[in-house]
Amino acid sequence: MTQTQSAPPPAAWSPPAQQSAPPAVQQPTAQAPSPRGPIARWFDGTPGRMRAFLILAAVMSVVFGLAAAQGFRQADGALERAEANAAQLVRIQAIHTNLVSANADATNAFLVGGLEPPAQREHFVESLNEAARLIAEAATAQPADTDALGALNQTLLTYGGLIEQARANNRQGLPIGSQYLRDANAVLQDDSLPLVKALVQANEERVDTEFDGISQGNIWVLVGGLLTLVVFAVTLRWLARRTHRYINVPIATGGVLVLLTTIIGGFALANASSDASDTRSGSYDRTLALSRARIAAYDARSNESLTLIARGSGGAYEEAYQASAGTVDEQLRKTSGIDASLQSQWDDYKEVHVGVRKLDTDGAWDQAVDLAVGKTPKANSVLAFSAFDRSSAEQLNTTSGDVSTSLTDARNGLPPIGWLGVPIGIAAALLVAWGMSQRLEEYR
Repeated sequence: MTQTQSAPPPAAWSPPAQQSAPPAVQQPTAQAPSPRGPIARWFDGTPGRMRAFLILAAVMSVVFGLAAAQGFRQADGALERAEANAAQLVRIQAIHTNLVSANADATNAFLVGGLEPPAQREHFVESLNEAARLIAEAATAQPADTDALGALNQTLLTYGGLIEQARANNRQGLPIGSQYLRDANAVLQDDSLPLVKALVQANEERVDTEFDGISQGNIWVLVGGLLTLVVFAVTLRWLARRTHRYINVPIATGGVLVLLTTIIGGFALANASSDASDTRSGSYDRTLALSRARIAAYDARSNESLTLIARGSGGAYEEAYQASAGTVDEQLRKTSGIDASLQSQWDDYKEVHVGVRKLDTDGAWDQAVDLAVGKTPKANSVLAFSAFDRSSAEQLNTTSGDVSTSLTDARNGLPPIGWLGVPIGIAAALLVAWGMSQRLEEYR
């Protein structure tokens, strides 16, 4: 019997093995070029650098024009303001002089008793009226002084009222008249004159500030000019090396224009500053010294009369006289070279004062009064003081006029760069643009 062999069982099915795919080759990512704006491309390469130099030189040209205009306008304005403030200072000093002059008349006339001399009374009224007029004029000329001048005018009214009370009582021989006179003098010394001195100080500071400001105008011109010339020089040097041309005529012409403006403007401003400095140390200082001398002289004259009015108890007034007389001597020394006769005339008055004091201390009060009020036929206090008063007033008018004339001449001597500065700067900028455009055409 034949045995059949059983076939082997079929093998179990399994899915075919999957082969792993080879790794993908990573392609390098191309970087996108960084975008450049039109402005950046405009400055690319040699043409772009030319445009950069063009803009820089043109801007500096205009800046130089503005700086030159500012410098000249500052100097011109400082000269104008110095002249106006100096005139205001002289005006305030004149107010001061008229006040102490009126007080000297009032105190000296009080010694006469009864009706004072008509000429002296007229001078007193004129001095007060002139002071009031100058107060109104000064308030208009300098608004910053208005409040102080208004207060000064009020004290002037009070002073005038007290003087009239003193006169009325003195004509009747009432002793209270001397008290009204002392009260009036106190108002002047304690109320009026401190205001005047504050006004004088404020205006002196204004004048000094403007004198200092005149020289500062030159800084604008010199600094602006030097910086612009440096930019022009760098531009021309770069063009010469890049284009192999020694000089660019339009740009060089613009540089010459800037150089000439700087030199002419610098010398003009230096001359104006020198003239102003000479005025400051010359006629201006002499004007101040003469004003102070006249004010101190009138104050001394008032104290001379007050010493006699006090009848033996006027030691304080005599001390005040000596202080004022010393001030006159000090200020007159600053005016040496104007008129030597001023010191001689003042010495003559001081000599008469010595005689007044000697008579008074020797008990001859009536004779001392006669010498003080001008009743003696020869040398007396009135004649000696009047001579000094007239001469010093004439010299003061001359020196104050010299201040105004000198400052006006300094202003008139300035070239018109104040309004030509900007056109000059624009012209230089246009020359730069013209010169640089010639080289840019070569790259088109």
